[in-house]
Amino acid sequence: MATTSDFRNGLVMMFNGELYAIIDFQHVKPGKGPAFVRTKLRNVKTGKVIPNTFTAGVKIDVQRVERRPYQYLYNEGDDYHFMNNNTYEQTFILKDLINAPDLLKEGQMVEIVFHAETETALYCELPPFVDLLITYTEPGEKGNTATNTFKDATVETGAIVKVPLFINEGELIRFDTRTNSYSERVKK
Repeated sequence: MATTSDFRNGLVMMFNGELYAIIDFQHVKPGKGPAFVRTKLRNVKTGKVIPNTFTAGVKIDVQRVERRPYQYLYNEGDDYHFMNNNTYEQTFILKDLINAPDLLKEGQMVEIVFHAETETALYCELPPFVDLLITYTEPGEKGNTATNTFKDATVETGAIVKVPLFINEGELIRFDTRTNSYSERVKK
């Protein structure tokens, strides 16, 4: 068992029967009364952020989570299959646990976060940026870079994303998986 003095950003603990990661914390010692720790906790499964205040010295149940690199192989409906490149062990996780499943390409490397005690997959994260080929979009207009207007484009994974008006079919774009938005055009 650990206490509030062991708090650090990224620490995962069992709280109210669920896994929470500490996003932010602050030790407070008021002039009157006991010290306490003000925290922001993110639910590991749902991503919901909640504030919580702990009395200083209270015991917490720290949980161990591991980030492991996996390679995406294929999907069958809602089951997405991945392979560990070191052990060649294959695993599958549900579509709901992946932050941007429509942007996954075959052979792409991802990180799957596992709860170490139970060996269950908690969630899967794509790299912050992925490069995708535009397979279909309306023709781009030259000189249309001044406005912040977007149009729909279909990428090689089949996903429909928003891109600026000047992007054409056959171009390679860099897409931010964290915000699900266009980042830049990639030079070939």
